[in-house]
Amino acid sequence: MSSIENKNFDFNEMMVHVPLCTHADPQNVLIVGNVDEEFKKEISKHTVQPEFGDASIITSKDEKNIDVIIIASDEMDATLLANIQRILKDDGLIAFKTTSFHKDEAKLKADIQLVAEHFWIAMPYRFGHDTAVLASKKYHPTADIILQKSDLLTDVNYYSTEVHHASFVFPAFIHRKLTGIAKR
Repeated sequence: MSSIENKNFDFNEMMVHVPLCTHADPQNVLIVGNVDEEFKKEISKHTVQPEFGDASIITSKDEKNIDVIIIASDEMDATLLANIQRILKDDGLIAFKTTSFHKDEAKLKADIQLVAEHFWIAMPYRFGHDTAVLASKKYHPTADIILQKSDLLTDVNYYSTEVHHASFVFPAFIHRKLTGIAKR
């Protein structure tokens, strides 16, 4: 299957490249959720050591040595976040799938508020028909984007440096509704 036939290339590319092009030097990366081979292909474009599994992979860890956690399913909750806090490095970041503002404004706000209590930055981003949240203890997803990574990615169908930046821009009325909730 060519990558253009992959119906999820926007999801796969944005869930992978946004966090991995934001963190300065990700090494240890956890991928939580059921991902396809195309998602794994996107991960392989980075020099990281990925580990794949369900949410139990987070609870099974006991060292604070994870740089990036990507949660490819909509399962963020307080218990999962507590376990993430236990293993995520002090400069670590997470990206997780959530719901769009238009589908469920309250759920999006609740997801942002949940992580905003523990991270300096908690920003939603959208792409295709999906929405995700990037939460970081150090790196800002638009100010700290690593251009030497984002500009040099090859064989991508959706992701680009410009799309990365634009995915964090929302219409004015949504921006106002998220002001005070999202940490920019």
